Amino acid sequence: MLSTRRGLGLFAGTALVTFGLLGGLVQLYAALWPKNDINQAVVIVVIAALIVTAATCRAWPRRYLRRDFDRPEISVVVKVGDLFEQPGHLVIGFSDTFDTDTTDGKIISPDSVQGQFLHRVYDGDQGRLDREIVSALVNTKKIGEERLSDKEGKLSRYPIGTVATLGRPARRYFCVAYTYMQNNLIAKAGVDDLWEALSRVWDAARQFGQRKTLVVPVIGSELARISSLDRDSLLKMTILSFVASSRQQDVCKELVVVVHPKDYDKTDMLELRAFLRTL
Repeated sequence: MLSTRRGLGLFAGTALVTFGLLGGLVQLYAALWPKNDINQAVVIVVIAALIVTAATCRAWPRRYLRRDFDRPEISVVVKVGDLFEQPGHLVIGFSDTFDTDTTDGKIISPDSVQGQFLHRVYDGDQGRLDREIVSALVNTKKIGEERLSDKEGKLSRYPIGTVATLGRPARRYFCVAYTYMQNNLIAKAGVDDLWEALSRVWDAARQFGQRKTLVVPVIGSELARISSLDRDSLLKMTILSFVASSRQQDVCKELVVVVHPKDYDKTDMLELRAFLRTL
């Protein structure tokens, strides 16, 4: 709470305001009832406790944030939780080759969102996932083809921002290519790549999402980390992209950005709350 400038400012500001308010009330009481004896020690302890309580409540980081907009009528939620337990359509980050092999974690880490997607949604059936991705991309033009001698895994490359829409109308999975999978199997991405990918996700949600809730993780924060942006900046970028796109044309009624519990301490929720209020 006090480890960030925002938290420290909120705590100090609330403490000063509360002190001024309570001090004024005590002076008013003394002026109206001057003959009443007041135990000063008790008053000091009570005032101190109230100040600390009020300041702590004001500055304590939240695990759930929500901002409702009037124009357009949309909501943005940031919450700590499990991505795959959230109701709504999910956004899953992929590379431009749409690799899915989690064997030994050499190509795709089984601990990544993409790896969890394979094992929790497709029960580890890589063949079925690959077939559905191929079917979803049948009308998408490839931009390159690697040689088997140069790269393990899949060889076909698609444009950054390509979205393979899987699942059924009640539960869609928007699998978006936002990283370039190098032949050494290290994925890389830039800010422009992420912005383009997010824009294409909003387009896919307009087409297939039926304006239902869209759930997205903090894209670009793990193995394919965008080094020029920290986790908080990636969160803000995702929200800003969604709000900006929604003001051009409706995407969905609600965007839910899910922060994994292990990343909660690395996320400045107070700063994020302030950011939401500025939009």
